[in-house]
Amino acid sequence: MTDRQITLDLKGLRCAACARTVERAVGSLPGVRSAFVNIATSRGTFVFDEAGVSVGEIVTRIREVGYDVVEPPTETSLRIAGMRCAACAGAVEAGLAKLPGVNGASVNLTTKTARVTYDPGTVGVEALKQAVADTGYAVVEAAGAEEEDEGAAARRRMVRAWTFAVPVIAVMILHMTALWHGLVPDVLMVTLSLPVLFYAGRSVYISAWKSATHGYPNMDVLIALGTLASLATGIMRLGGLAIASYAAVAAMIMGIHLTGRYIEARARGRASDAVRKLLKLAARTARVLTPAGEEEIPVNRLRAGDRFVVRPGEKIATDGVVESGRTSVDESLATGESIPVEKSEGDEVIGATVNQAGTITVRATKVGEETFLAQVARAVQEFQAQKVPIEKLADRVTSIFVPAVLVLALIIFVIWLVVPGIVSLPWVDTEASRLTLAIFAAVAVLVISCPCALGLATPTAIMVGGGVGAELGVLFRSSEAIQVMKDIKAIAFDKTGTLTVGRPSVVDIVAAEGVVEKHLLMVAASLERASEHPIAVAIMERAQEAGVKPEPLEDFSSMAGLGLTGKLNGKPALLGKIAFLEESGIDFGEYRQAAEDLQARGETVAAVAWDGKLLGLIGVADTLKADSSEAINSLHGMGLKTVMITGDNPITANAVARACGIDETVSDVLPTGKADQVMAIRERYGKVAMVGDGINDAPALAEADVGIAIGTGTDIAIEAADVTLAGESLTGVVRAIGLSTAIFSKIRQNLFWAFVYNVVAIPVAGLGLLHPIIAEAAMALSSVNVVTNSLRLKKVKQKLGSDSSV
Repeated sequence: MTDRQITLDLKGLRCAACARTVERAVGSLPGVRSAFVNIATSRGTFVFDEAGVSVGEIVTRIREVGYDVVEPPTETSLRIAGMRCAACAGAVEAGLAKLPGVNGASVNLTTKTARVTYDPGTVGVEALKQAVADTGYAVVEAAGAEEEDEGAAARRRMVRAWTFAVPVIAVMILHMTALWHGLVPDVLMVTLSLPVLFYAGRSVYISAWKSATHGYPNMDVLIALGTLASLATGIMRLGGLAIASYAAVAAMIMGIHLTGRYIEARARGRASDAVRKLLKLAARTARVLTPAGEEEIPVNRLRAGDRFVVRPGEKIATDGVVESGRTSVDESLATGESIPVEKSEGDEVIGATVNQAGTITVRATKVGEETFLAQVARAVQEFQAQKVPIEKLADRVTSIFVPAVLVLALIIFVIWLVVPGIVSLPWVDTEASRLTLAIFAAVAVLVISCPCALGLATPTAIMVGGGVGAELGVLFRSSEAIQVMKDIKAIAFDKTGTLTVGRPSVVDIVAAEGVVEKHLLMVAASLERASEHPIAVAIMERAQEAGVKPEPLEDFSSMAGLGLTGKLNGKPALLGKIAFLEESGIDFGEYRQAAEDLQARGETVAAVAWDGKLLGLIGVADTLKADSSEAINSLHGMGLKTVMITGDNPITANAVARACGIDETVSDVLPTGKADQVMAIRERYGKVAMVGDGINDAPALAEADVGIAIGTGTDIAIEAADVTLAGESLTGVVRAIGLSTAIFSKIRQNLFWAFVYNVVAIPVAGLGLLHPIIAEAAMALSSVNVVTNSLRLKKVKQKLGSDSSV
């Protein structure tokens, strides 16, 4: 059973002693790995084995010692139909947020989803749906095959619009160049504009009407008013009023608007395709072993425990454990690492990864929604639906944007109509009537204003960045971490399993003079063969690699904490600490210095003797990961301080720190004290990120400003931290920092240009310097620019995937 982490809000905590009481009480439960209570936030983080203890038992224990748990609110995700701009999203968000019992509502325009946190005892899902309906939109089922493709629908509307708009433009050009005068061109411009507006652009008016009548006017209201006002000039001219006809302009505005919608829909589709591509990588069939032989079945029929065969070149059907065979597997889709990983009996494999070398038999351990691929897709979707703190400013602006533009357009219309002297401005057409000029300026203001660019600035960057992260093996769970990461000054690392591989191996063998190394390994392996101690496993693995087989042992005895004894070929054999062998009469002579040198390098020394003589020394250590030093150097290049927090002794800790270039080391730290050390690092340097395995380091990850969990295999702890790395390579830390920096940079660029566009464009249009057609084109391009700028994040993948120094 996989370890699980939960965070609970606690009631009744008053001081540090209260926190310690809860930690001790929960920590004493069988199956609880760690318990950490943050008195400042009144939150407890608990890691436990679900096979040994349940969430209910943890809650009960907390209440038994005099405290309570705040019942967690329910969170749901609703898919919203009909949203077309940032004002739409703001309207839905406001409608949901004002419901009693709703603790929070976040609407994402790009994904068309609303994430709502609510108290189920006060409000239900049906009430949430009704609140959405009250704002003029609707909740629909999750997107499926039956749902019309937004891009295709937008394309049809665009084609219909230009089918009629092109003839309108032709008539307008003939009329403007004095090649066709009279009533006929005026009638044609009005007549041909009608299908552009009310057939191709019908959805714009429906959306505008719904949003306006529900009290939440959106951007379509601006387009509707602008086009209807322009069309009205043509009708008024036909009625004999001395006014320029802008009927053709109305058709062009709608055509450009629908073209912008189509381009934006396509770009948004590209931004959100990461999850779809990821899920498409899944295998379709599996060769299951049955009593009758191999049977090929669809993957969705696989069950945990089924055994299936995977041949070279085939995708592994689902997450599982290798039962037989040896191979190498391309896990790049999961970890972002292109180098194949060797797999043999007992190793975990990830579904959808590609078997490259040999045929293996795999026992399925996870299927369906429990698989690694499904977890990753779910994590990416949840991240893409979140908001970054910097987005709050844009939300405040878009919530009042459309009403403010409507008022501004009315003011500008009145000014052009009644203020003396305005028609004498150098760029004004003196032959046009005041009414013509007033409509010209007001329409330009209406159609150039663009809340969409503001609304798309952040979510598109988050969406693209989240997808790129998944492809690189970097899973962001907290959008806030994207913003915080740029301010990180120090990174703290756990040692075991983070900087090191997490298991000891033989790194040095010093054979005594005249002793053959294989004979030394044979004696050591014969003594260690019955032990499951990590050092014993390391020695047995080294003996196996050297082709050495252990021999039968007599009178075996284990001296706890000291060493092992027995008789090999009738002669006494010993393995253990130096002091233990010396007490048994073994003379180390010149090899004592060699032993001290090994210990100074952080190695555990196992001395081996046979027949009363020293055979040699075996140095065992948890070795550094291959890329640890490179990753630390890259982080130093970013100007970050690096600190290692470990429970190991100072000698071992300092040896590891020297080997990989860590700036500072904090040793002899108990698991419960790592969070305190993170706080101390923050006091010295500022904001700190913590890198750990996601389970044993849970309290420290929770305490850090950004927690980065390193996951391995299929039991990756996606829930454990703000950022989870799908592979065990520390290069992922560099990638996470580089990608988060790139994402936030794009967000700032998008917001800057969106704000600048509106601040500059609206006054220019109000002064009559922009033709409404140019204004509408500028508005459409502003939204497209934001989305395409976010799509440039995909280029970051190439750089981060090939250069860890980014």
